Amino acid sequence: MAICFHKKTLNFLAMLALGAAMSEAGVAGSYGAGIENSQWYLAESVFECSLVHEVPGYGRAVFRHRAGEKLSFFLESEAHLMRPGRGSLIVEAPAWRPGVAPRPVGAVNVTEGRRPVSLDTRQAVILAQSLLEGMRPTVTRDSWYDGNPVRVQVSSINFNGQYQRYRSCAANLLPVNIDQVGRSRVNFVTGSKRLSRADMARLDNIVAYIMADSTVERVFVDGHTDDIGSRIDNRALSEDRANVVAEYLKYRGVASDLITTRSHGDRYPASRRKAENRRTTIRLQREGERPALQQANGYGRASAG
Repeated sequence: MAICFHKKTLNFLAMLALGAAMSEAGVAGSYGAGIENSQWYLAESVFECSLVHEVPGYGRAVFRHRAGEKLSFFLESEAHLMRPGRGSLIVEAPAWRPGVAPRPVGAVNVTEGRRPVSLDTRQAVILAQSLLEGMRPTVTRDSWYDGNPVRVQVSSINFNGQYQRYRSCAANLLPVNIDQVGRSRVNFVTGSKRLSRADMARLDNIVAYIMADSTVERVFVDGHTDDIGSRIDNRALSEDRANVVAEYLKYRGVASDLITTRSHGDRYPASRRKAENRRTTIRLQREGERPALQQANGYGRASAG
């Protein structure tokens, strides 16, 4: 007779086995790099800057700054040593700086998965500043296997030089990332086909991304209207709206053979609110991204016109 175990039960048993193995091996509940093996590595591009620190026995500590976003921080580990729940974050002095009192930063939420700890921008900045001051940020949470505290320490050794390189990288990031511009829209007032300054600024960001990402192989520009007026007039207006956006993209440097314009009139409403239907949508398609059906307005799964 086959015996089936729930996935969480199997994970729990695996953690117990891991804990037993660690206890037998005499592994301490503190993880951190020492003077001899503390390194920081910078991965840099116009899309993202990442400062990566290996934490021996645990995994990695990563400062991540994506284009169009702010600095964040996370711990990454395959071992799943910490029990999900409420942990603590403090900044303490390394052993060679006795007498310096630790500073509590606040609580952290420990979750399941490869990135059990993720910090927001405020806490990430506090961590970076403390490392520049030669301090050692430490995350503490009960372990999966026996409830004793697991401490993950982030070393400041060799951090300063790489952080200065990170700052140069961050200064040259694109203004936006693919998640922010992969599907965009320009809204219009009733009967209008003119771009505002805010519209042009938004399109400039899209152009900046397209020019930097060589994997963008198609730019779909789809014009739409509300259902006020005749179908014929709305179809013509939606074509004008698509063309004005496409022409601006070309004017700013996007190759014309990348752009596909389509006009749909009032056939694909995005909302019951008429103002949200007076729009042109812009969708970037990158290599390998070819869904079987693409909706003309860039949302949902309906077929395109």
